[in-house]
Amino acid sequence: MSDPGYFSERSMARRVMSKRAVGLTYGQRALVIGAVHPLLYVGTAENTEHRMTPYTRLALTGKLFEAVFLGSKQEADRALAFTTKKHAGVTGTLPEDAGAHHPAGTGYSALDPHLMFMTMAFTFDSAEAMYDLLVRTMTDGEREDLYRDYVRWAELFGMPADAAPATYAGFRRYFDGYLASDELFLTDEARLVGSYLAGEKVAYRQSAPMHQLTSAFYLLVRGSLPPRIRELYGMGWSAADQLGYRALATGIRAAHIRPPLVPPVLRGTLAGPSAPAYTLVSRREHELARTGRPSMPGVEPRTRAARNSA
Repeated sequence: MSDPGYFSERSMARRVMSKRAVGLTYGQRALVIGAVHPLLYVGTAENTEHRMTPYTRLALTGKLFEAVFLGSKQEADRALAFTTKKHAGVTGTLPEDAGAHHPAGTGYSALDPHLMFMTMAFTFDSAEAMYDLLVRTMTDGEREDLYRDYVRWAELFGMPADAAPATYAGFRRYFDGYLASDELFLTDEARLVGSYLAGEKVAYRQSAPMHQLTSAFYLLVRGSLPPRIRELYGMGWSAADQLGYRALATGIRAAHIRPPLVPPVLRGTLAGPSAPAYTLVSRREHELARTGRPSMPGVEPRTRAARNSA
């Protein structure tokens, strides 16, 4: 490749993000876990054009992220410029209390260095978790290299380097501590959207074989969540779910560790850009929206106008 972009072919970022098993699952996992951060969730919800179509937003985000990780420098720069323009006006305050640490009126900004880091943290943690689960366990050195690549990636989006811990070990201490803290809080809308992205609340049933395929991805996402996150959402998780999850993950992992066992016609599906695959789900999301049917059954999220009039 004449223009490898910001990350070389040998970088851990490319090695991890080029695996479709990671690319098709890490984004959902990151959004489900990231919804427990009220400032990140509300800041996004109040400033997105895809509030009621989360998979469309996931698809767009996936394409932008992959352009930076896997694309040429020109493709990456276009994605970075688009994101910078979108983030420029993302500021506001929480319209209502979101736990003891986030009272109504707390401000947020897409340019806040700590919020930039937290966005990176949820994304990195999910990419790491899904690679370990579905491809192979990284060595300590590879884990450090991947973390440094992610810090570099976040810097490209505008995060100051000192907003993130200097080492992977430092990151792990901070992030694991955060997930165990009392700072986590789900707004009603975040709970609804996160449950939808994890496959807990789906307004329609895909026809075969897409139903089986999407159900498998949902199972992998839910199973990979820390138990506390599932508890916050009130997600059920049975012994049968655990057995199915482990069997599915083991099978996908075996395909990566022993590719000769995979039929030749399927080997090419193990690697490559993943963002286009989200189109299959986001297209159905738009079909529902055009017919006036909610894609997320349950409590309807309030619009910004409704919030302002409350």
